[in-house]
Amino acid sequence: MHKRKAIFRLMILCGVILPGIIYAQTPQIVNKSKKEAIMTTGKNKTNDEAQVRQQIDNFVKAFRTRDLNLMMSLYAPDFVAFDIVPPLQQVGTATYRNVWEQVFAFFQHPIDFETRDLSIVTGTDVAFSHQLLRLQTTMPNGQKVDRWERLTFGFRKIDGVWLISHEHVSVPADLFSGKAILDLQP
Repeated sequence: MHKRKAIFRLMILCGVILPGIIYAQTPQIVNKSKKEAIMTTGKNKTNDEAQVRQQIDNFVKAFRTRDLNLMMSLYAPDFVAFDIVPPLQQVGTATYRNVWEQVFAFFQHPIDFETRDLSIVTGTDVAFSHQLLRLQTTMPNGQKVDRWERLTFGFRKIDGVWLISHEHVSVPADLFSGKAILDLQP
């Protein structure tokens, strides 16, 4: 009888108590690893967001200063744009370089470019941002431009650098007339 109780106690010790002790210790080790992973991920996310923000700042700088080389350095080779100007889409940086050459030739100095309500979301190798932008400049005919547009970027991290792989620029349109509404403000 004592032998059975001793075996029973040993079974309880081995089957319930020891696994319970091991289980109680395991989450602490796992949680420590998770905490370290979360801290690393948090640092990476903050760093990635800062890098994406820098690329957006570079975009604004390139637009304001008409720096075609800086502008084109921001785009991935397989870039696709849904821009405010025709056609429906532009594919590839060579094609889009022509668009920027035309834009820079069209608008007179100075080109003022303001962004507002920037939101950035990053993943491991993709990110996107959306924002409102205000474009203030003068056309060749002397007409002043002062309008708000919507700008969305899709980024891919290529060789450690966040590059724009998709750009979408738009303005609201009146569904009944089909005309763009250019006088809205945030």
